[in-house]
Amino acid sequence: MNTHTLEEIHAALDAGRLIPYVGPGALSLVGPDCPLPAGPDRLVEKLTARATVPHKIRKNLSAAAQFIENFKHRKTISSVMTEAFKPHVEPTEFHAWIASWPKLPLVVHVWYDDLMQQALAGRENWGYVQGVSQAEHLATWVHYFNPDGSRIEKDAELAAAEAWSTVLYQPLGSVAPEGNFLVSDSDYVEVLTEIDIQTPIPEKVQQIRTDRNFLFLGCRFINQVERIFAWQIMKRSSEKHWAVLPETPTKNELKFLERYNVERIDMPLAEFMGKFAPEKVAALV
Repeated sequence: MNTHTLEEIHAALDAGRLIPYVGPGALSLVGPDCPLPAGPDRLVEKLTARATVPHKIRKNLSAAAQFIENFKHRKTISSVMTEAFKPHVEPTEFHAWIASWPKLPLVVHVWYDDLMQQALAGRENWGYVQGVSQAEHLATWVHYFNPDGSRIEKDAELAAAEAWSTVLYQPLGSVAPEGNFLVSDSDYVEVLTEIDIQTPIPEKVQQIRTDRNFLFLGCRFINQVERIFAWQIMKRSSEKHWAVLPETPTKNELKFLERYNVERIDMPLAEFMGKFAPEKVAALV
């Protein structure tokens, strides 16, 4: 990462224009003994250990979840997902670092753990919005929650969100507080059918993202769903974004980064964080 890139990100951060988009890779900073699945590969292993799935889809998370949902029950999926993310893990210094940003209008968290929720607990005037499955909540795209995990009544959602200075948006749901999970093929089909016209994306999120820059942390863009969610969530934002991506990008990832002007930063997450908060890095490396 060159000096100019560092200065650009710092400027966006200081101005409150930087939106962190946190993926499952952030769990790698918990350490090698992390009990939570730190990515789709680890999670699908949890699912297929509990139910027999055809060999050809055993490594495909959404397809495996759909098979289990079809031949077992949706409750089986919810049960396995809850069990996979039930172990309590304290937020890392990385999560605490993001939560400490003085100007933090929006955090997007695209995995099922609750570490970001825990990290934000010390902030004032915030709340969170989670995607919910149409299989369990027909004609409902999201639920709104207070910091204590209590759900906000539907007729009070927009007023509550308007008052928040920080919004945590979890488009795939989360283990806490209610075990909402978008994970199966049918879950994604429902959302992707409407996402191009932005229906599943909360109005408050659409307002905040305008003219702001996204910083992708612990994310990959390997499959189409990952790329579509990222693009649709950052639609109508600024024209410049960044992604900390130390892994060798696939051809599709490179196309995605180029198409949406996302500058790749080739360094580990902990090293990147050290450029901004060196006092916190000792706990991660």
